[in-house]
Amino acid sequence: MAGLHKLGVVAAVLAAVLGAPRDAHAAETPLTVMVFSGVQNLPFFAAEKKGLFAKHGLKVDVKIAPNSQELRDGLAQGRYQVVHTAVDNAIAMVEQGNRDVVVIMGGDDGYNELIVQPEIARIEDLRGKKVIVDAPDTAFAFLAYKMLADKGLNRGDYVIQPVGSGAKRFEAMTSDKSNAAGMMNLPWLLLAENAGLKRLAKAVDTVGPYQATAGFTLRSWASANSDTLTPYMQAYMEGLRWVLDPANKAEAVAMIVERLKISQDIAGRAYDLSADPNGGFARDARMNMPGFQNVLKLRAEVTGAWGGKPPAAETYIDLSHWERALGALGNAKP
Repeated sequence: MAGLHKLGVVAAVLAAVLGAPRDAHAAETPLTVMVFSGVQNLPFFAAEKKGLFAKHGLKVDVKIAPNSQELRDGLAQGRYQVVHTAVDNAIAMVEQGNRDVVVIMGGDDGYNELIVQPEIARIEDLRGKKVIVDAPDTAFAFLAYKMLADKGLNRGDYVIQPVGSGAKRFEAMTSDKSNAAGMMNLPWLLLAENAGLKRLAKAVDTVGPYQATAGFTLRSWASANSDTLTPYMQAYMEGLRWVLDPANKAEAVAMIVERLKISQDIAGRAYDLSADPNGGFARDARMNMPGFQNVLKLRAEVTGAWGGKPPAAETYIDLSHWERALGALGNAKP
């Protein structure tokens, strides 16, 4: 009888647990991430839509950055735990802001192009003209300076005007023709072309391999929150794998249309460029080490940092969390 009583108690407890309504968000760890608007966020769109963050016990709030300064300040002050943007911002936070930032994963090559007003036939025609940038001291602005310098235009030969994100640069160039040139990525470069602006030159044709978007965080936060960071990266990589599966192209394009409010045609072209195995998204968000070394080289050349001799790329990188996430993911599909 005692044994039967114990079995009955166990059965009752199991029935209560299994039958009780479950709050799907009760065990989810909150995480706030900042990104710039653009097609580079497709893995986030997929991870959210397909429930991949929730699957890994996370509730991820993705914020859109208005500019690089807010992104850097917000990461440093703890408003955002992880950011995904031009990796040169991480270097700037270390070297200029004295923050212990660490790069934890790759992303893409940026698909950056120099966009100009239609009357600009060549880079040399930008002498004395206004070149718009996000912020004047980092990332894609450096790409523009390099592209102009290679054609004989040095700082001072043109006017630098900071306006903010890619969306703001697109708006600035389409609303004011005095904004003669600006660096743009997807989908803005396609929207710019559609609006009558000209795609003049690709950044990678000038600088070679380039690590553009990457994920980074504070080293102290990463060390203290590995049990959050690793599953976050796993969910991101699952979203990326889903995006790059040709069978999911139509749905991925629909996500771009919905989230970025652009046409089906532009979204489809943007997807094709971002999914191109010879550019765009890096498979499993791998770091492009030659590309990252070029980022350091470009900063040294433009700013004179490190006496013109950039340090080894590994100085700023810790891929241990990425390696654990990739190992846990294996070859499994999301």
